[in-house]
Amino acid sequence: MTSDTGIDPRVPPSGTGCVECDTAGGWWFHLRRCAQCGHIGCCDDSPGKHATAHHRATGHPVIRSYEPGEGWFWNYDTDELYEAGPELAPPVSHPVDQPAPGPAGRVPADWADMLR
Repeated sequence: MTSDTGIDPRVPPSGTGCVECDTAGGWWFHLRRCAQCGHIGCCDDSPGKHATAHHRATGHPVIRSYEPGEGWFWNYDTDELYEAGPELAPPVSHPVDQPAPGPAGRVPADWADMLR
């Protein structure tokens, strides 16, 4: 796949955590990576839902899980899940020692109740 499919495998991720949550001092449940520009956002189970917000703001259609050991892709435009896809520029996940939910020190004690 190439950039005309919403994937640019040459672009590195924007960092190790959700860009918007890090800026605001928030927290996330799981992380997603924009396959077109590398933006790291939090999943829809997270309070901020920043990965979906990034898609809505930019039109970038494809995300990849940014969790260790996961390699699936999701296409927002077609609502399709792909178990695998092209290799993206490293790193392919947040650091293994970074907890989920994360980041360490910002996750409220009652985080599980907030996801219900």
